[in-house]
Amino acid sequence: MKLLNHTLKYLALILPLIVGIWAALFYFNLVDEVEDSLDDGLDNNKMLIIQQAHSDATILLNDEFNERNYAIRKIDREQALSMRDVYSDTLIFVINEQDFEPYRLLKTAFRVQNQYYELQVISSSLEKDDLTEDILYSIIWLYVVLLLSVLIINNMVLRKIWSPFYQLLSKIGQFSLDKNPVITPTPTNVKEFKELDERVVRLAKQSAATYSSQKQFLENAAHELQTPLAVSINKLELLSEHEDIPQKHLETIGSITNQLQRLTRLNKALLLLTKIENRQFALQEEVQVNSLIRQLVEQFEDLAASKNIQIELVEDGELTLTAHPDLISILISNLIKNGLVHNIPDGQVEVFVTKDGFSVSNSSSGTALDPKLIFRRFQKFTSDNQRVGLGLAIVKAVCDACNLDVDYSWSEGVHQFRVSRK
Repeated sequence: MKLLNHTLKYLALILPLIVGIWAALFYFNLVDEVEDSLDDGLDNNKMLIIQQAHSDATILLNDEFNERNYAIRKIDREQALSMRDVYSDTLIFVINEQDFEPYRLLKTAFRVQNQYYELQVISSSLEKDDLTEDILYSIIWLYVVLLLSVLIINNMVLRKIWSPFYQLLSKIGQFSLDKNPVITPTPTNVKEFKELDERVVRLAKQSAATYSSQKQFLENAAHELQTPLAVSINKLELLSEHEDIPQKHLETIGSITNQLQRLTRLNKALLLLTKIENRQFALQEEVQVNSLIRQLVEQFEDLAASKNIQIELVEDGELTLTAHPDLISILISNLIKNGLVHNIPDGQVEVFVTKDGFSVSNSSSGTALDPKLIFRRFQKFTSDNQRVGLGLAIVKAVCDACNLDVDYSWSEGVHQFRVSRK
């Protein structure tokens, strides 16, 4: 969800509460003002009626409302002295409406020539049900108008205000350490956006410098380490060819040679792993995985035959991945080689390909491996000291770089690694 729409979502949830509270306050304030106004009018009518009663005794005979808005009845002195002006709401039947309508009622007492009377004065009042309904509809329309206004403001005003932020996001999306290692500043007068832009530009420069330094180090390490290792191995091999060297020394030379060869493989694996994690295989293209697997299976047939292991390829669909072809080749090679190395005599390796992914299974005499540890570096599950323990770590790094998932499972002596799209 975009930031502007995310903001609108919260406004849409908060606005009904705010408008509802405002409407309730408005309603009670309006009713209070109307009742105050009606009460003032009733009080004024009371005074006029009492004044007229002192001069015209005939109005004292009006004991029902009828066409008039007041009614008078005689009461005793004690009842009159205990009465105070009381304002209340009541319902009175209206002939033209043929229904009971709300009225405001004032009850009071007065004296004329030592006689006490109760006076009731009425005035037409608000129909609160109708008022509540009208206010409810007004609130709904107000909410819709406010929401539309906020939506328009979001898409016209705020979008323009946030323009530097979206420009910066676009530049970050195009940023690449090997292709486009520079982020140009985005012009803006907003302090926060300017600070964000400056920090992103500075971070991009630092990342590009670090990447360049690491890349140079890897290139130097690949050259400077491989050369002396190769020279040392060659010299030891030449030394072992001398006829006058005792057998004990030959065994020592062989052990040193094996360790140097293991160091060579370890160096190559670590350099490859670092290159993968640093995204130095940036080129991406459509890779036909089926044909690539067929080529690799053919290459591993000699190794499999030497171990008396059968490789079986099953294709149940055409698999195409968008990735660096070398990375996919490294991924498949490591899985097949892992299946050959950790196998049993007269065992089997099966490669199964579908349109959604592929799996490599191998027979084994061992038990299930720990899925939490199997893809970690230097996790070896055999006693073979010639293994460097980085094959499956490289598999995991390749899958992460190519946006793929790799899962491990075990069933009845068969290890299976399944690679699929995320």
